Amino acid sequence: MEFIDPALLAYCEDHTSQEDDLLKKITRETQAKVLMPRMISGHLQGKLLELFVKMLRPNTILEIGTYTGYSGLCMARGLAENGKLITLDINDELEKMVRGFFDESGLSDQIDYRLGNALEIIPSLEGPFDLVFIDADKINYTNYYDLVIDKLSKGGIILADNVLWSGKVLPEGRKKLDKDTAAILDFNRMVQDDPRVENSLLPIRDGIMMARKL
Repeated sequence: MEFIDPALLAYCEDHTSQEDDLLKKITRETQAKVLMPRMISGHLQGKLLELFVKMLRPNTILEIGTYTGYSGLCMARGLAENGKLITLDINDELEKMVRGFFDESGLSDQIDYRLGNALEIIPSLEGPFDLVFIDADKINYTNYYDLVIDKLSKGGIILADNVLWSGKVLPEGRKKLDKDTAAILDFNRMVQDDPRVENSLLPIRDGIMMARKL
């Protein structure tokens, strides 16, 4: 489902600071070598994440769902001096590619890339986190949120991707209510009803939920 006219999207991208050679390489290799390449954050969202982090200047970011490293690298570029990005993914088949991109970026010393089940790893992390980016399996979005909210610093931000789920959050946007769609609906409702945060759902790409801890 297209949320914006393709010509308008192209105009937005044409008026967004351009990707550098490494980001273009990540996009190119993801499209050529990885299943479901549309999962990559991409130019417009990646630059938004980078600018947002540069404004927030967090000391510690937790990313749940590394994929091929595009979003992680964009966020790592905005870290405070001596800041750290901890990024988690369960797919070890992409490890060599992702570590190569991180090494090429010159930021690998600030990126802690861990493989395994995030539901098992997160409880072992001390925090506090200044920013959490959730972009992994949709079924566990509410579980990830529950695991990180108490580890989030006051004023810290949770960003969750794909919360419009290709328009399936609306009844007219789906043929039936599948498990992933139900999980996204539950997550959006939970955040909306959580008195610990203030939030805004941004209609950027496939939707980004932003929640700030009070």
